[in-house]
Amino acid sequence: MDGTGMHDVDLRSDAAEIVPPVPVLELRGIHKSFGAVKALQGANLSLYRGEVTALVGENGAGKSTMVKTLAGLHQQDRGEVILNGEEISFRDPLHAREAGIAVIYQEPTMFPDLTVAENIFMGRQPLGSFRRIDRKAMRQQALELFSQLGVKIDPDRIAQGLSIADQQVVEIAKAISLDARILIMDEPTAALSGVEVQRLFTVTRTLQARGAAVLFISHRFEEVFALADWITVMRDGAHVATAAASELTVDQVIRQMVGRDVASLFPKQDAEIGDVTLEVRNLSRRGVFHDVSFTVRSGEIVGLSGLVGAGRSEVARAIFGIDKYDTGAVIVHNHPLKALSPKASMAAGIGFVPEDRRKQGLVMELNVSRNLTLTLRKRLSRFGLLSSKSEASTTNEWAKKLQIKAGSPESPISTLSGGNQQKVVLGKWLATGPKILIIDEPTRGIDVGTKSEVHRLISELAGTGLAVLMISSELPEILGMSDRVLVMHEGRITAELSRSEATEETVMTAATGVDSADKETHA
Repeated sequence: MDGTGMHDVDLRSDAAEIVPPVPVLELRGIHKSFGAVKALQGANLSLYRGEVTALVGENGAGKSTMVKTLAGLHQQDRGEVILNGEEISFRDPLHAREAGIAVIYQEPTMFPDLTVAENIFMGRQPLGSFRRIDRKAMRQQALELFSQLGVKIDPDRIAQGLSIADQQVVEIAKAISLDARILIMDEPTAALSGVEVQRLFTVTRTLQARGAAVLFISHRFEEVFALADWITVMRDGAHVATAAASELTVDQVIRQMVGRDVASLFPKQDAEIGDVTLEVRNLSRRGVFHDVSFTVRSGEIVGLSGLVGAGRSEVARAIFGIDKYDTGAVIVHNHPLKALSPKASMAAGIGFVPEDRRKQGLVMELNVSRNLTLTLRKRLSRFGLLSSKSEASTTNEWAKKLQIKAGSPESPISTLSGGNQQKVVLGKWLATGPKILIIDEPTRGIDVGTKSEVHRLISELAGTGLAVLMISSELPEILGMSDRVLVMHEGRITAELSRSEATEETVMTAATGVDSADKETHA
């Protein structure tokens, strides 16, 4: 029985047919508390040589604490860590690295002013005559590492300006140079494009073939099922189930993650579609997007879809006045916006939830209350002084409405889960009473249970008459939540589809710039 009161569940149809090999690394009954907060309550995990194990669970399930325990950042209160058949407790990150464990984070930290090769071999550069760094040997060794991984990166390139995807590959090359036999990948694909994700998967499979044990953490089920051999589910700090990925369905995994059946991840409510609230007319910005025109009506959710780089976020930023556009007009309630600025857009009743909540939607140094009321400073002030009472009242109101889980309004925003941070960003804009809400990637990086809550909230808002423009890279989200779908390709709108017309095929056809005639020609 695990820490949630549930028995460990094996979801395989016939568990006796699958006999896993002996784990390279095993965690048994791990407990870890931070004061009164029990982060891990009997967590179990097994990693196998040459196989990928996916670790899934809602935000707050204990995945990050598990990773930090394996990385030597935390020491468990009780429980066993078994490495190659022997019990071990990692004293610090150096001890974990020496034991052959490497962690690849969502956004790696590199020395930006050093070369790629210098980053790989920092602190252990090959030495030549007179004990000077042998840069030729270092460069050659870096090239050999990249060759093993099947990628091309210039070892002499300065790290600053590398894409997140290239930084992750550099970190993987560093792990191989350190003879890491266990690779932990913590949300590595969250900031990557589709092409970059596929390259990362190719590199990961290369590591598998070399015998590495890989722990892969992701909220994206399509990636989990495409890559993983085993899936381990956590909930409330405890192990719930482990099974072969080939024996599972998405519905089964979701049920174990949230502890209940999720009848629908997209609880779309019928809403009365009213008059045009937002009109974008012939909007163009040289080299970015061209002749973009569309409308959004009150009560309507319009999904803006397209591949990464299609120009979706750039259009949204231009509508809100963050970025300038060359020609065209943004019209709200039949009145063109004359001043191109966020201030003018807010005054016209537009709210904007940006793609990157941490860098663009929140001030990470401030607490929950200050972040939630950032858009209301003038309204909550008297004679130029902020009213603490009004601030607290507003915070409590929206925290209750959005079911934001935080220790207190004074808690640092950085201590909240990704889903609750997203709710704070939503609350910050909803508190302004907008007529139009532009929301870019509403559920990126948050777990399946919270996704359902955010979707329900967006649907309820549309039901009150709010006009919603929703940008998403997740096609099921676009199809499940939109009354109408706009598709962009290379800066242009290539399709406008009703809810009944929008399918994976029709959206992807428009997103890739392939028209019906082309499809018939190549059929």
